[in-house]
Amino acid sequence: MHFARFLSLRQCLSVLTAATIILFASTANAADDKVIVLEIKGAIGVATAEYLIDGIQHAEEQSAELIIIDMDTPGGLMNATRDIIQAILGSPVPVATYVTPAGARADSAGTYILLASHIAAMSPTTHLGAATPVSITGDDATPQQPADDGDDGDDGADDVEGADEADDTADDKPVSKDRSGTAMQKKVLNDAIAYIRSLAERHGRNADWAEEAVRDAATLTAEEALEKNVIEFIAENRTELLNLIDGHEVTINSETVALETQGAAVEHYEPNWRIKILSAIASPEIVLLLGIIGLYGLMYEGWNPGAIVPGVVGIICLMLAAYGLQVLPVNYVGLALIIVGIGLMTAEAFAPSFGALGLGGIAAFVFGAIMMFDSEIPGFGISLTFVIGLALIAALLLIWLVGYLMKFRRRGSVSGRGSIIGGIGTALQDFSRDGKVWLEGESWAARSSVPIEKDQQVVVLALDGLTLEVEPAAAPNTGDAQLQT
Repeated sequence: MHFARFLSLRQCLSVLTAATIILFASTANAADDKVIVLEIKGAIGVATAEYLIDGIQHAEEQSAELIIIDMDTPGGLMNATRDIIQAILGSPVPVATYVTPAGARADSAGTYILLASHIAAMSPTTHLGAATPVSITGDDATPQQPADDGDDGDDGADDVEGADEADDTADDKPVSKDRSGTAMQKKVLNDAIAYIRSLAERHGRNADWAEEAVRDAATLTAEEALEKNVIEFIAENRTELLNLIDGHEVTINSETVALETQGAAVEHYEPNWRIKILSAIASPEIVLLLGIIGLYGLMYEGWNPGAIVPGVVGIICLMLAAYGLQVLPVNYVGLALIIVGIGLMTAEAFAPSFGALGLGGIAAFVFGAIMMFDSEIPGFGISLTFVIGLALIAALLLIWLVGYLMKFRRRGSVSGRGSIIGGIGTALQDFSRDGKVWLEGESWAARSSVPIEKDQQVVVLALDGLTLEVEPAAAPNTGDAQLQT
């Protein structure tokens, strides 16, 4: 009987051990089912690419089950877009791009990223498309195509700069005969078509519509995209999306993988401080403001040597502005005008011309800003109202600085012998030859050829060593006194 009880106890312990192992195993599996959430909000630029690449690397280190990119973008730069797409295609972790929230869009460069992802999903009342390349100088790669807010120039930005290795034979479908243009424009368009078709075909999506998005700036709503096999899912929110794609199969490195996302832990990956700073300064408005602050800091330092702080602030702002210009699509003629404007305004600081050089510099700076950032690439253009307002503020500041300088010149000396001679002091005692006077907060030895009474105001005629030659401030033999009588 004792032996039977012993067996029963052993069986209970075995059952408990097995249950514990199963519990720990399930807990470990649940911990492994992690979803990393990244965000694309606004124009796609260098900072966006660095953030997404870092996020994909983080997901790989965490052995995440899935990466979700929440997207709402009007488009952006093609170099940055290609970097993002290469990171997605090479990621060992599946990537789902989700156009959200309601009313969001995946225009232009966003369409490329959506089609490159392993899973494409959208919220209701969102749209995608309008991926026709546009030059950063405002020259459409398809000149006869009407302008559209979605024709965001993401591809044309870098194609025109020569960053893309386009191939005339990349697409076997020639440009429509009703579209004229230079060989370079056709090359840009055909390269963009071949690129977007290859992305769509990689994941079995509608490559014909993808071509229309480039050739004709076609767009689709979420429902139309699902119907035309451009996306796989429509979901109201992220939780619904995770439930829908649970068990969905994707191909990673030529291997088919079934996703396990239901109930997975969600982690939002935030950009680091460097990317946040880069995002903040990588806009035309901020770059221009930094440039103006930097210029006036150096001008003030030039007019008032030794102030130090304005010069240091000016140099820092100009360096930040130069860094911001490196990550923006720039027209070099406009940049040249801005450099001329900087030179003229700096010359005003060291060779004051009563505003002539400064105003010329401001004019060159403004026209340069308009030309340099006159781009149809979304998020990288600049408001004419902002530029004019900034020019008026800069002109007023220049006028104030010139007036301030002239005021100091008229003031004369404020220290040394020049500030003492002609100064008005007060007698500290009665004296007829030598005595004491109070001048500029100090007691001075004084000498007068006429009697002086205590508390009488005196004017300094000369300075002999540390002795002041004075006379009454209202002497009866002065011209003023005679006029008063």
